[in-house]
Formats: sequence, C-alpha cells, structure tokens
Amino acid sequence: MALAPAYRLSLLVLLFVPFSITAQTYRNISLGSSLTTSDSNSSWASPSEEFAFGFKQIGSGGRYLLAIWFNKISESTIVWSANRDNLAPEGSKVELTKDGKLVLNDPKGQQIWSANPRTGVAYAAMLDTGNFVLATQNFVNLWESFDLPTDTLLPTQTLSRGGTLFAPFSETDYSRGRFLVRLQDDGNLVFYTVNFPLDSTNVAYWASDTTIGFQVVFNQSGFLYLAARDGTILKSISAVPYSTTNFYQRVTLETDGVLRHYAYPKSKETRADGPLSWSTLSFTPSNICLNITGDTGSGACGFNSYCKLGDEGRRTCECPSGYTLIDPTDEMSGCKQDFTPQSCDRKIDETALFTFTDMPDTDWPLSDYEHYTLVDEEWCRQACLGDCFCMVAIFRNGNCWKKKIPLSNGRIDTTIGGKALIKIRRNSTSPLINTKKKTHH
Repeated sequence: MALAPAYRLSLLVLLFVPFSITAQTYRNISLGSSLTTSDSNSSWASPSEEFAFGFKQIGSGGRYLLAIWFNKISESTIVWSANRDNLAPEGSKVELTKDGKLVLNDPKGQQIWSANPRTGVAYAAMLDTGNFVLATQNFVNLWESFDLPTDTLLPTQTLSRGGTLFAPFSETDYSRGRFLVRLQDDGNLVFYTVNFPLDSTNVAYWASDTTIGFQVVFNQSGFLYLAARDGTILKSISAVPYSTTNFYQRVTLETDGVLRHYAYPKSKETRADGPLSWSTLSFTPSNICLNITGDTGSGACGFNSYCKLGDEGRRTCECPSGYTLIDPTDEMSGCKQDFTPQSCDRKIDETALFTFTDMPDTDWPLSDYEHYTLVDEEWCRQACLGDCFCMVAIFRNGNCWKKKIPLSNGRIDTTIGGKALIKIRRNSTSPLINTKKKTHH
C-alpha cells in the first residue's frame, strides 16, 4: 500500500528544489586498499553508514556481486553492481590500485571488472548519496557509479542521453533481463522489451514522446522528471512529495519491466501507521499487460501465457487451462501444452476428442492466422474445432480469430471484452514430454 504524503508542499516548489550544494562528508579510501570476499567486513561504508560498497553473496553457491546497497535496513537492498553478468567466485578481490584503478580479480588474478579513469585518482569514497567515486586531491570525481547505473536511480542522481537502466533477470538473479529504459540521443525516453538473451531492443512499450529531453532527474525532494537542457520540465514521471531526510528512496526498473518509485522510513517514528519496509509511491507504465504488444517477442509474459494485472502495477503470468509453466521457477519461461495436440492426419478424425475452456476478457493479439466477420460464437467454435492448426479462438462482437502457437502478447483485462476459447483434449492421458528450458547466461 502506498504511503500517505508526508508533507503538504507545493508541487512547483518541490520540483525546483536544487540538488544539495552542501559539502559531502568523505571517508576516504586510500590507494592500495582492498576487499576480499572472505573478509569479515567485506565492504566500505559511507560516513553515515547508510550505504556500503563491497561484496554481497548471491545464493549459496559461493558467487559474489560487487555492489552498493542500503546498509541500515534489514533487506540490504542493492542499488548498483559492477559485475551483474559475471559473478565473482569465493576468494575474489577488489583493489584500488596504486595508480588509481578499481579492479576486481578472481582468486587466480584474472580480471572480472575494472574502472579505469584517467590519471590523477588520489582516493575513493562511498558517499552518503549512494554514489561511489574515484576522485582527485581537489575533490574532482574522475569516475562515479552514478554515471553507470544498473537498474536503480537514487535521489540527486541523473540519467543523461545514452544512459540506460536494465531490469534484472529475476529477484534473485541480478544479471540483465528482458526490459530496459533508455534516454535516447534524440531526446526521447523509451521503455523497451529486449531480444533476450541479447541486449538489443525489440518493442517500445512506453515513451515520453519528446525530442529535446536532456536528462532524467531524480531530485532531493523525491521527484522524477525528464528535463530539457535549460532545466525545463518536459515530462513528470513520479511526482510524489516525500522527504529524503525521513525516508530512503529509490527508483528501480524491476524484472516485470515496470519502473517503480519506492520509499522506506528511516526510523519507526517516521513510518506513521505504515510498515517498516519499501512502499510503492508510483509506477510506470500503469498497465504493463496492455502496454506491450509486439510482432516479435512474447509480450509482458512468456509464450502461451497471459498477463494479469494486480496491485501497484504488479503482473502475474499465468497459463491457460491445459498448459503449465515450462520452468516453475521462472514465470517468464512460457507455458507448454499438457496434452497431445490435435492430429492433422485426415485419416484420423479427432474432433470429438477436443473441447474448449472459455476465458472471458482474454486475448493474444497478433497471434491470429485467420479472421472471420459477421459470425456467431457457435460458428467460431466449430471452425476452430475442425482445424488442427487452431489452438485458440477469440470471439468478440461477431468477429472470430483463429490463433496458432506459440501465442504471444497474452493478457486478461475487463477492457478487452469477448472471450478466448482454449482448445484442449478431453480427459487427456498422454501429456507431452517437457522440453528443457534454454539455459540463461
């Protein structure tokens, strides 16, 4: 449940509150310092200890993420990582070298990741903003994590042209997943599906429709907006006034492709009647199930499944009757038939062996191969039943669409109308053998 507004402040005043110009308190990390996964204290904390940089173990397999996280909350929520697609093994080491490079090596000395700013680095620091920096003696940042976000923005952070947020694969797998947000060089902020397992974009499902967008700004008042070069606000993305003094905040592109703005009380005194946990303040887009419709790709959910919207824009991916998830641990893996499909051998008439399950307000747009008009529902049923290629028929307002598999862009929503007719084998006793899920890298 979203938190109630903490302060009744003018929107305009809050939108134009500048970033803090007060001096940051530094806890310098000197050249030659290092951390290893086996250290009892394998992190460097900010002066307030609200953020930490170091190693976080992922799962129980002895693999580690070099990351930044909220250090004072029980969830230790990760906000940035260096090696999300290449976890470090036990015994790995990150070192701020004498020549000012930040290098992550495995136990054999093989480099996994590095930050190589130009010469002149005098120290590193984990700042209270959540930004990890490599800086000169004159406090000039030569490299900073804020310039290379993974899936999250923090207050005072910006996303410039060419900048990208990449959703994680799952809640426990931080590698790059199936959705990204990019501020394009043409000034348009666009949300895309990805041609997984590649990083190339596929279908745009939300856009700011701007041509002069220069920066996405997450300011100290907790407002997220797209600004022009002169600071003019072009598009408000999240306009919920929340004090960064009393609440931790983050904006994260999550595994389902939704960008959510979260707040977390810094103390029991500031939580009011709400929980001491992350609460959703806003989310974009408002309906991920309806927003994604593409000629290629599976849509908001996997092939042969459908997207169902819940609270706070959270979707679940479900299988129609007669189908089950290919991988029960990955709801985006798609659904497989649990029955032998209808034979196309003309010598074998299997029409009587199949029936339909009705699903109101359900559709798989763009998966049709035939479309009929001015027909009734019974005609549509019989047309699909007698066609071995027809796996689903959609009947709506005198229209009948025959669908082939794999089905894509599945969704259930009261705005759709009509019904889906799911063809299944009667009393199936011969389910198909499950095919192995493609290994994720």
